[in-house]
This record gives sequence, C-alpha cells and structure tokens, in this order.
Amino acid sequence: MTADPEFLIEGPDRYDPRRLSSDPLSTVLEAVRLKGAIYFLADLARPWVAEAPRASVLAPLIMPGVQHLIEYHVVTRGELWGGLPGEKPVKVGAGDVIIFPQGDAHVLSSAPGMRQPPDLAMFARKAGDSLPLRIGGAGPDAGETQVVCGFLGCDARPFNPLLATLPRLLHVRHSAHKPNAALHMLVELALAESRGRGSGSAAMLARMSELLFVESVRNYLRELTPEDSGWLAGLRDPLVGRALAELHAQPRRAWTLDGLARASSTSRSVLAERFAHYVGQPPMQYLARWRMQLAASALLEGNPTVADVATRVGYGSEAAFSRAFKKQVGVSPAAWRESNGQPAAGASPRKP
Repeated sequence: MTADPEFLIEGPDRYDPRRLSSDPLSTVLEAVRLKGAIYFLADLARPWVAEAPRASVLAPLIMPGVQHLIEYHVVTRGELWGGLPGEKPVKVGAGDVIIFPQGDAHVLSSAPGMRQPPDLAMFARKAGDSLPLRIGGAGPDAGETQVVCGFLGCDARPFNPLLATLPRLLHVRHSAHKPNAALHMLVELALAESRGRGSGSAAMLARMSELLFVESVRNYLRELTPEDSGWLAGLRDPLVGRALAELHAQPRRAWTLDGLARASSTSRSVLAERFAHYVGQPPMQYLARWRMQLAASALLEGNPTVADVATRVGYGSEAAFSRAFKKQVGVSPAAWRESNGQPAAGASPRKP
C-alpha cells in the first residue's frame, strides 16, 4: 500500500522508543472539547423519584450550544435505584457513580419501579443560576440519601471514539476492599464546594465535573476484561494500544498500514485483524475519521483559515482537505463552522 499523495507530511518508518507516544484518551478528551457544568446537590427523603428527559432536551437549558450532554450522579450518602425507563435498574450505594454517556432519559428513585414525569422547570431555573443549588430537603441531614448531579458537554460529531465505546449506563462502584482514592477525593471536594458556595465555586465545580468523569472512565477501563472489545479495550491491548498511540501522536503523518505495523512491531495482517476486532474499523479508516474530528474542533477554535486546518491534519492542499471533510462530515468546512455558530475565517466574532 502506498501513501496517499495528498498527504505531504512524512515521518520515520522505524519506531524510536525514545520518542514519547501520545495518550489517546487524553487527546480524545481534548479534541471533543469536554466541558464541565454546574451541579445539583439533592437531599432526598423517602419516598422520592426524579426522572430526567433525554439529554437533547436538557442541553439547551443546562449548557446551550453543546453538541452532546452527559449526565451523572454521585451518591454521597444512602442509596438509590437508577436506570433507563423500561429496563431493570441498578442499586447505587454511597460512593458510587452512575453515568448516562449516551444521553438517555433515566430515572432515579428510592425504590425500583417508580416513575414521575420530568420537571423541566427545575432545570430551567437551574440554568439561570451561576452557583449550585440544593434541591429536596432544606439541609445536609434532610434525607436518607444525598446525591450530587453533574453535567458534561462534549462534541459527538463528526467522530468521538470514546463516546461510541461507552455503554448507555455506566455504574462505577465504590468498594471498601478496592477503594478509588482519587474518585473519593473528588467527590468530597465537589460536596464541599457545593455546600460552601465560595468565590470561584462555579469554576471549581466545572473542573471537578470533568475530573470525576475522566476518573470514572479510567476506572471502567481498568475493569475491562480480555474478552471485551471496543475502543477502550483496544487501549489495553499491547498491540492495538501502541498503534492507537502512534496515530494519535502523529495524526499528520502520511501513515500506511505497513508503516503503522512496523511502528507497532507487528505484521500488517496481524495489526489489521486485531485493530478491526477491538476498534471496529481498519486503522486507516480510523485515522481518516480522527483527522476530521481534529479538523472539526480546530475550525471552531481561534478562527483559523481552512488552509491552516488542512495543514494541521496533514493535507497538502485545501481542496483535498475540503473534499475529504465533506465526504466524512457531510458538509464543507465553511458550512460546519457556520452551522456551529462560528464566523468565517478572518471575520470578527459575533457579538452576543
């Protein structure tokens, strides 16, 4: 296989162990513009039930302008039942985190099987506040169960490999026999900030919201078994993980399957089979999609020209990049920028 002549950025074919490889999870989290949001702090007394609509309904109220909204809940005291409507709920205990990565409607309750129509007015009120609110009881001891509810925005299009590999419901369990010190510390800090409402609390909670999600994903990654597949499972596989690190470290490089196999210290046939098994697509197709995610993110940050973005992701010409972008994303780079509320390159930013 020869390199695409439209890619002019070359690199060494021989792997140099002294060169630092990329951390694919970190590069994905950066490229999809992960953004934390403010919290609810709920003190709940039995019987109680709270139902959230799909994230696409909540996003304009909680984080206007984000492509995708992720909601999660940390039980800081007591226990609850959480799950997707119509499916068997899971029991979530103190110290546990329950996340709904795909933005599904979901139900939290003091007992399984309870339902209640979502209260959108509560979320609308929340969106107008700059600091966290306490809902439910009047104080920290008002109910048997206390929950911190957080929100995260991120890009889902054109390609978010992490989002694509996460389940609809992610339950991170606290265990006294195998405690997660980092997650426990973040929960305690979030709880203290939610109660304190000091200067800068909103910013602190936003950052902790991101960190709680990342640590939960890392915990999920550690719990995967050799039989699991998907992008995160691929990170744990020595061969596929190395190939992903190479692609993410040098996305501009004129990669070929042969070159990537040499960099990963394996044969092209073994790499192609293992990569497809874990990631669900061939390495070069994955690279093409990842380049378009990098480009889509770059088009929305700093107002660069399309030619500048083309160079960033390894294309030798603006025309070749624009064709590839439209093929992968469905619209031209300029249309993508405009549809996401950004001015044309060189234009003044829009005033609110």
